[in-house]
Amino acid sequence: MSDHNPGLRPWRDIARRKCRQIMVGTVPVGGDAPITVQTMTNTPTSDAAATIDQIRRCEEAGADLIRVSCPDEESTAALRQIVRAARVPIIADIHFHYKRALEAADAGAACLRINPGNIGSAARVKEVVDAAKANGCSIRIGVNAGSLEKDLLEKYGEPCPDALVESALDHIKLLQDQDFHEYKVAVKASDAFLAVAAYMQLAEAVDCPLHLGITEAGGLRSGTVKSAIGIGNLLWAGIGDTIRVSLSAEPEEEVRVGYEILKSLGLRTRGVRVVSCPSCARQGFDVIRTVQALEEALQHIRTPLSLSVLGCVVNGPGEARETDIGITGGGNGKHMVYLSGVTDHHVQDADMVDHIVRLVEDKAAEIEAQSAGQSPERSVA
Repeated sequence: MSDHNPGLRPWRDIARRKCRQIMVGTVPVGGDAPITVQTMTNTPTSDAAATIDQIRRCEEAGADLIRVSCPDEESTAALRQIVRAARVPIIADIHFHYKRALEAADAGAACLRINPGNIGSAARVKEVVDAAKANGCSIRIGVNAGSLEKDLLEKYGEPCPDALVESALDHIKLLQDQDFHEYKVAVKASDAFLAVAAYMQLAEAVDCPLHLGITEAGGLRSGTVKSAIGIGNLLWAGIGDTIRVSLSAEPEEEVRVGYEILKSLGLRTRGVRVVSCPSCARQGFDVIRTVQALEEALQHIRTPLSLSVLGCVVNGPGEARETDIGITGGGNGKHMVYLSGVTDHHVQDADMVDHIVRLVEDKAAEIEAQSAGQSPERSVA
């Protein structure tokens, strides 16, 4: 009924693609490990304090892995301090200058993200692999429709699934020739159709973990929609082991959207899943503003649980039966509260948001205590 014990029906089951597992620092990726959520900082990496502050916000939002760009020596010099301060593994993003990869590996990066198409010769890729082996790093091969090798563009005429996959397979071979197997692969494009087709094709050709993303997806609203369609299609097909939602928005928003995509498919559970109506003239309270206030006030909740917020009694009782906590609009500013699907008590307009927040916090504490085998104390009736 609720998120912490979803009881998925057979028609909701997603059979994940079988692949081998690698480690990104302490975090497993692939195999039967949970699908991880990544983001990328946008502060100058050379400013260690600002980058660490942003990393902390992303960690609080639930990021499993965080990538930082290393375009220059000042950035890789700061990386050592950043890695020590971070609570999650740090991935170093490398473009063009292969020496930055060597420096990042030495600085403690858990993974090196390289685009072999712009990092240089096979000899330089070998140096990067040697540095990764010496420092226990994994590698992500990042193929991108916007930076395909010239020979592939000449061969295919434009970025297409065959070109993206061929690029990925070529660079996988470079790593395998060096007896390196701790890698994952992405074949990203800003065109969701192209990205999905390329990932589908690649998934059939390799046994390594796949990193999903629709690159340059857009702003918070448009990028969320495009990413949900592209990434969601692949996840629904069982493809994908780690995801990054690329948004022109703060990185913690990428994390939140990533979790929402996974939660909608029953692949991860974190925080409060809100079920709410679009509102209409029947509403007994301002549903839109109430949901906005609740989502903001409940961002700190990490325990998986569900909350229904319905403006009237048409669908309210039915939705409330399927959630941990529910509220349905009533007359004269007096609304019904449901606990574990059962009508429990009423609440007035003025007290509603604060009251629901306390109920959610208590339910989260109860779930956590049950998981730990303790008896929680309730702060509200």
